Amino acid sequence: MAQRKGIYLLPNLLTTAGLFAGFFAVVSSMNGRFESAAVAIFVAMIFDGLDGRVARITNTQSDFGAEYDSMADMVSFGVAPALVAYNWGLTGMGKLGWLAAFIYVAGAALRLARFNTQVGIADKRFFQGLASPAAAAVVAGMVWVGVEYQITGTDVSLIVAVVTGLSGLLMVSNFKYNSFKEVNWHGKVPFVALLLILLGFVVVATEPALVLFVVFSLYALAGPINTFRTVDKVTLDDVVGDHEEDEDFSSSDVKPSQKHPESEIKAEETSKTVEK
Repeated sequence: MAQRKGIYLLPNLLTTAGLFAGFFAVVSSMNGRFESAAVAIFVAMIFDGLDGRVARITNTQSDFGAEYDSMADMVSFGVAPALVAYNWGLTGMGKLGWLAAFIYVAGAALRLARFNTQVGIADKRFFQGLASPAAAAVVAGMVWVGVEYQITGTDVSLIVAVVTGLSGLLMVSNFKYNSFKEVNWHGKVPFVALLLILLGFVVVATEPALVLFVVFSLYALAGPINTFRTVDKVTLDDVVGDHEEDEDFSSSDVKPSQKHPESEIKAEETSKTVEK
């Protein structure tokens, strides 16, 4: 009997939920509801972290799910954060405003493309360049903090442009970011570790906008700091360009079925044939 054709419902349903959250962020920013837009991007991050894990746990990985997840990531973590930042604080800058937003969008697209071509050859302990969900969290967190503290985006348009543009550039940089894949999530931990986790939730709940923005901003800065701290002499290849291990960017040896989407912060789920 021929195998019935179709797609797996549960993981793709989660991917669709993340895509919806990203689209909702764009629509909310167009209507001036910037806090809802920023929160929606963080919600998209949650669904992005779930779909790959669910697919792996339920053994429902597929090439379709991989490609669909990658397209959803481009909307939720590429287009949505750029438009939210633009509508909030860049409209008054003219060409410089939309150019800063475009740098972010282009950076996210290049980041996703590079990640997909590196599956199976990259060091799984690190991400090369800032993961797109983390970059989206920096931009969305900035907008959320601005709304929380009643800051008008156009009053700080230069800061918005710099943060948005730099986030885009960090995505295509060669800075290494810890993927946290070496963490043993199945191992045992001291009881105090659970208390610290609970404390972390309390801290986030008190000032979610500020805490999330600070945490992801520190993570974004960790890449350059670690590079300059560990390399004796920093060269251009340490910042941007092609490393020796990047030779397969255009290699035909990487088959389409080997590509994974960018759910970078979900790290190990790249075995979904499906990734930031």
